[in-house]
Amino acid sequence: MIFVRLFWEFFKTGLFSVGGGLATIPFLKAMGASYGWFDEKLLGNMIAVGESTPGPIGVNMATYVGFTVGYDHFGSVGALLGSIIATVGLVMPSVIIILIVARLLAAFKENKLVERSFYAIRPAVTGMIASAAVMMIKSGIFTNGGKLLSSLNIKAAVLFALLLFFTNKIKLHPIFYIIIAGAAGAIFSL
Repeated sequence: MIFVRLFWEFFKTGLFSVGGGLATIPFLKAMGASYGWFDEKLLGNMIAVGESTPGPIGVNMATYVGFTVGYDHFGSVGALLGSIIATVGLVMPSVIIILIVARLLAAFKENKLVERSFYAIRPAVTGMIASAAVMMIKSGIFTNGGKLLSSLNIKAAVLFALLLFFTNKIKLHPIFYIIIAGAAGAIFSL
């Protein structure tokens, strides 16, 4: 039953998270709250790992969640099965939609209604990505609970400000900033 739920939750996420991997984050946040598979802190860690590893973040996170949920219920075999089921659940809506669109695109590519519909989706996608950004800043810089200033994680805020400053001033390959941020995070967490 857990695998059916895992597939269904990621299928819905893949179906409605238009705009790419970052648009999946609000859905994942709701999923973690509903089923207790992960909390906001773990979600933040998953996003950090998903962003720093090759591949789309949504797929990386689906694989990670499927792995941990499957492992928690059925051990190593469940981890493999859970990661496959969650990943397939996430990408299946896109595959189905692409197949349908490919068949219909020739007939509707000049249709003004279709063109306007895609234009109208943009603000919703922008809002979902902004929601993900706010959640990441909140969970990365502020600790749980407390008033705004008293819950500020000074080390994380300083690291954020320094990396923001240096990425704008010193142009290095992004992998260097990922390595620097990971090392600084490991050092600051000691």
